[in-house]
Amino acid sequence: MDKKKNSPNREKAWEMFNKISSRYDFLNRMLSFGQDIRWRKKVSSYISKEKKYHLLDLATGTGDLMLTIVKNNKSVIQAVGLDMADKMLLIGQQKISDSGLENKVQMVRGNAENIPFESESYDIVTIAFGIRNVVDLQKSLNEIFRVTKNNGQVLILEFSLPSNKFIRKSYLFYFRYILPLIGSVISGDSYAYRYLNQTVETFPYGEQFCELMKEVGFNEVKLVPLTFGVASIYIGKKSK
Repeated sequence: MDKKKNSPNREKAWEMFNKISSRYDFLNRMLSFGQDIRWRKKVSSYISKEKKYHLLDLATGTGDLMLTIVKNNKSVIQAVGLDMADKMLLIGQQKISDSGLENKVQMVRGNAENIPFESESYDIVTIAFGIRNVVDLQKSLNEIFRVTKNNGQVLILEFSLPSNKFIRKSYLFYFRYILPLIGSVISGDSYAYRYLNQTVETFPYGEQFCELMKEVGFNEVKLVPLTFGVASIYIGKKSK
């Protein structure tokens, strides 16, 4: 595949997410057959219970990953969700209020490529299904490294492609044809779910992404495949 030729335009992705915000969570559950819930809980399980942490969740959307982590980890005492899509943030803010977490969790509008916080501000930085949407991946990884405290941790959850040829072929058929059709009918946006499979197929996943994390300075980088490799957790540590 010619990745450059098929690479989607990520410049205004946040506007697209605003358009589908009201159906976003529902479609996530349905199109992943509920696996997205299990994947987020798995990310949460990699956070230590031994210390007190400040968490930054990038491309937070409606806050699903951040809220899963906060609810499952009492060690996270403060959390901030950052996203450009203001309509997604409004939905996330309602979830925060419904959970009674207003004093612990907040939403901020901002860009993962220009994170509006001081260097070494957060013990843990997370991002779920958002790193593939950034325009400048290198810049975003550098920013993530910058705001992570020394001895801090980064956890990235993202789609990937299965190594098994049969599963990969079936997965790509679903992503290219079935998912866009269902997503279009329910969300009313025919582009959004074609964009999804395009970003997945043009994203440097697996060991290639691990190498990018190492290049910006993260060490102890680890790859955890999920559900036959259709998604992956990338774990890294910042230590000087």
